[in-house]
Amino acid sequence: MELKKDINTVSIDMLLIVHSEKRRAAQGAHSDQQADPSALLQCRGGFQGVGNGVRRWQKLEGNELHENLVEKQHPQQPQVITSYDSQGTQLTVEVHPRDAMPQLLKKFSLAKRLQGDKNGNTRPRQPGGKDAHAYPWDRSSLKSMSLDLQQFEKLDIYASQVTAKSGLDELVSDLLQEAHTDLERVRAIWIWICHHIEYDIVAAQEKDRQVFKPTDILRTQKTNCDGYAGLFERMCRIAGVQCMTVPGYSKGFGYRTGQSFSGEFDHAWNAVYLEGRWHLVDSTWGSGLVDTTTSKFTFLYNEFYFLTHPALFIEDHFPDNKNWQLLKPPQSLRQFENNMYHKSEFYNKGMLSAHPETPMIRTVNGKATVTIESCAPTLFMFMLNGKQEHGLLSLRKNGMKLEVYPPTMGTHKLQIFAKGNSDIYSSVLEYTLKCNYVDMGVRLPAELHQPIGPSWFSEQMGIMKPSHPDPIIHTSDGRCSISFSVEEGISVLASLHGDDGPITEETQRRYIFQLHREKRTELKVQLPHAGKFALKIFVKKRQEPGNYIFVFNYLLCCANTKVNWPMFPESFGNWGQGNELLEPLSGVLPANRHIPFKLKLHGMAKVLVKGQDTWPLTLNHEGYWEGSCSTAGCQEVYVMVLENANHSFYSYILKYKVNAQ
Repeated sequence: MELKKDINTVSIDMLLIVHSEKRRAAQGAHSDQQADPSALLQCRGGFQGVGNGVRRWQKLEGNELHENLVEKQHPQQPQVITSYDSQGTQLTVEVHPRDAMPQLLKKFSLAKRLQGDKNGNTRPRQPGGKDAHAYPWDRSSLKSMSLDLQQFEKLDIYASQVTAKSGLDELVSDLLQEAHTDLERVRAIWIWICHHIEYDIVAAQEKDRQVFKPTDILRTQKTNCDGYAGLFERMCRIAGVQCMTVPGYSKGFGYRTGQSFSGEFDHAWNAVYLEGRWHLVDSTWGSGLVDTTTSKFTFLYNEFYFLTHPALFIEDHFPDNKNWQLLKPPQSLRQFENNMYHKSEFYNKGMLSAHPETPMIRTVNGKATVTIESCAPTLFMFMLNGKQEHGLLSLRKNGMKLEVYPPTMGTHKLQIFAKGNSDIYSSVLEYTLKCNYVDMGVRLPAELHQPIGPSWFSEQMGIMKPSHPDPIIHTSDGRCSISFSVEEGISVLASLHGDDGPITEETQRRYIFQLHREKRTELKVQLPHAGKFALKIFVKKRQEPGNYIFVFNYLLCCANTKVNWPMFPESFGNWGQGNELLEPLSGVLPANRHIPFKLKLHGMAKVLVKGQDTWPLTLNHEGYWEGSCSTAGCQEVYVMVLENANHSFYSYILKYKVNAQ
């Protein structure tokens, strides 16, 4: 009796179906990739046994297939003969009536349980040279194949809304209704898992437990990372796409910068075969995150881990078999441990590179410098030991520069965040700083927020052509004048902050006097004493409600210990566009003195200075109002204006204090 290779041309009275498998492995292409059976998996939300988990997943898959083969059959039962050789190979022979459709053939032809090649082989091929991508990353794409994500919009919506009504076969069948290529089939499965399967934190933390069956996952819609990988592989196989589960090490939840890896593997992910090449996916990390404070899982889709470029995937995934790196040359475990770890958001938000390229930085003369290159203007912030202090962050059109001055010797944690196109800052980099020297002369104000200096962002907010493009301004006499163009309809507010004062909101603004000349705004600054100060710049659209928005700040430095400038006079709402104050600039006047006044005011009918008495000012031929006032017998002096000569109501525009006698 002969078994035909083409099952569609069988013309014998009885048909024999031969099914062979390795009992010891029961793990498909993993027979040459052994893992420690007692391994623990540390995923982004806990621990789980992945060493035997991957194998048990595939053994369960084999058992379920065998169970399905002995379901209710044709009334005329087939004869089944099973034997084993010395190597543990199981040989099963089924003898069926001529007119019957064998259950095994149904599983292969209808459900597409296993994907075979043209030669009828069911084992996926191992990765080879044509699967390898060049290392390091060439910046060409975040993906391992050319993709237009917009082409998936309709499919993504459809797949995310499919519900699991009964078994896995029906679910895959429903998902494939809108998928017409292998790529679309994989995409539909990926989207469904990422949007429906929750990371089971409790189960992940149990060391001794049973691996989830697909039926368990569909029922509870929870699993751990080897469960994610196993489910993804099983669904791809049903869809007719070659897929493998890959165990290995990961830089996920609980990872510490610079840590070493040994012993048990802590994660599992997948490789899928598309368009003649292997590609990498991680549906666990694509589905969401675990909050470290609450230990709760949150669905937060992450596109980065779908067909990730292998040169980027290797940053946080190290497979048990180097061939599954899909890299040329492959990286060693030591390289994996020592290489810089860029989080997925680093690339999602358009970052290209960072320097230094090592996770640990040693300060030089008490300073560490970090630069980031991005493909588009991006907002950044940083935290040193959990606080936004002790650093100078300046924005560039394609990145940023950060100088950090740790306040103490020892080890420090530096986190860098980026905003990108979203409204949320996400962590993109972490460094460990080793500081063996502190420069006591570098003490930055605690209120020095980020960024410092004008940039593309300040231009975007309406501040252009600054007189001081550099973020740090040194002044020898404690005074400086800063000007810039302001977009029409934009109001500017500035405040001065130092660690030793001023401290009140009023005094923060009283050391700055704002002038408006044509289309430029000038800020005259007088420092109360020597030291370092943050000059904060805020803007607001005049016609819109709401608060002023912080844009940037300058760092003002003065080493002259003799500096002791008083505050400027307090200005009121009628101090408007184009006004100019020449004297007196000090907001505190001496007692019992005649004080000269000179200022330019537009469109005023009368101007006077009021102390104990009233002193009118006269308009000279240059357009300045001039005169003087006695400070005798008064504590405050006001400059008042009358806008309409036919009215008698004067408005206050400036206020001075008089020193006590």
